[in-house]
Amino acid sequence: MNKSVLLAAGAALTFAIPARAQDMPESYRAVQLSALDVQRHMLLAMADSMPERLYRDKVTPIQRDFAQQLGHASGALAMIVSRFIGVPAPQLPDTAVAFNSRAGMRSYINAIYDWAAGVLRNQTAADRAATVQFFGQPKPKWQVWDELHQHTIWTAGQVVANFRKNGMAPPGFGFF
Repeated sequence: MNKSVLLAAGAALTFAIPARAQDMPESYRAVQLSALDVQRHMLLAMADSMPERLYRDKVTPIQRDFAQQLGHASGALAMIVSRFIGVPAPQLPDTAVAFNSRAGMRSYINAIYDWAAGVLRNQTAADRAATVQFFGQPKPKWQVWDELHQHTIWTAGQVVANFRKNGMAPPGFGFF
């Protein structure tokens, strides 16, 4: 194959991929709603599994404590959806209170996930296809939800060290 054919094929792929990426099938919204549900249940299971007396415990002095880490894993959803999807942020429970009890943490997590699921359900197809500058990278808005899923799972996984420090197993992983 000659060089010009390879360059033309590469250019075609380069320009075709972003166009296809923005045309995510409507059915993918259900996958993203399911991902929100998985995140919610994982964070609630973590909140339920950790004794309240250890909510403010840290594994190392420079990290967030257990409650702050769960708060960050869920709270980033509200901040990023508000900023990049362009909807007003939800009214959330006061973290100074919410992060000190199981009931408060559950209320905080549920408030965010109830709000986020509503935003995702009501987002129009045109808005999902619109492109935003997501931390300096152009992304269709539907993909912001996927980026948030990765962030939540990664951030929540860091509290496994809190469980291990205290001789406890973290809640079971959802698939087994």
